[in-house]
Amino acid sequence: MDLHLQYMERVIELAKLGRGNVSPNPLVGCILVKNNKIIGEGYHKYFGGPHAEVDALNNCVEDPAGADLYVNLEPCNIFSKTPPCVNKIIENGIKNVYVGSIDKNPKINGSGISQLRKSNINVFTEILSDKCYELNIGFFNWIETGYPWVVAKFAQSSNGYMGLDSNSTTAITGYDSNCFTHELRSQVDGILVGTKTVLVDNPSLTVRNITGVNPKRIIVDTNRKLPLSLKIFNDNKSDNLILCSEDNFGETNTAYAKFIPVKVKNNLLDVNNMLEVLGKIGITKLLVEGGPTLINSFLNKNLINEIYIYTSNKSLDNAVLESPVISDDWEIFNENQFENDSLKIMRKKELCLQDL
Repeated sequence: MDLHLQYMERVIELAKLGRGNVSPNPLVGCILVKNNKIIGEGYHKYFGGPHAEVDALNNCVEDPAGADLYVNLEPCNIFSKTPPCVNKIIENGIKNVYVGSIDKNPKINGSGISQLRKSNINVFTEILSDKCYELNIGFFNWIETGYPWVVAKFAQSSNGYMGLDSNSTTAITGYDSNCFTHELRSQVDGILVGTKTVLVDNPSLTVRNITGVNPKRIIVDTNRKLPLSLKIFNDNKSDNLILCSEDNFGETNTAYAKFIPVKVKNNLLDVNNMLEVLGKIGITKLLVEGGPTLINSFLNKNLINEIYIYTSNKSLDNAVLESPVISDDWEIFNENQFENDSLKIMRKKELCLQDL
């Protein structure tokens, strides 16, 4: 593999270490290379903390003057919670900068690269650009639309059912599939489920079986009637955000949850407004893990960006809880095979074409 690609692969590995701690900021990693040797590594560790470039420069084991800098996202040139990274890069005499993705933030969007070039630093772009884009696809979508990147996930039997009925819990997938789902949970800012799912399953909605940070738990509870005996209200393992109607808003914060008002449309919470308010509080990537009713409400409004469909090799007899119907507008973006289950990751055809 080309050395530039190898270095960017390492940058991406470092960036992933910030998962669960930096949102709504993007995941960013950085390395410095001098005389074909990595002399400094860093990543954005927490929201409001030093950016990856500064962290890598601070960790250098020798003078970085004349070194090459690799970073998966364009260095910023604006004052926010931290000073501009381009200033630090220029001050340290970096010779070449290799960038994976342009920062879509309209305040930056190429201006960081322009400033570096004006300072006689060579800048090379689109190094492993596809992987760098995928790493922060939620951030890019959020910056451009104000909405989180929405991932729907469901498991179904071989004959197309999510469970026997809506009033009982049915285990469908095996351990390996569950681990993969927990990995997915660790990559999002929030998990969204409906009232019915919480009442029937009493789930924890946390990351288990793997190492990762628990996302926020976001529950649709239109009329604020969920009992306080539920696991999510008693385990203190993550923040609980309750989406309720504006009419039932009342108290905003309690010891067990924060309540967020959402507009009502046709006696249901408006899913467009739901995503709008979640985007405003910094949810850049959302996992919808609810039942068919909740998932279909997003599908029908064309608000899902990606679907994870687990299919067991076992059928469910006498079942009535049908899986969502996925139209021909969707196609396979990726797939995986587990011991007793298969996984298809679907995206809209136009998105798949853009990713080629």
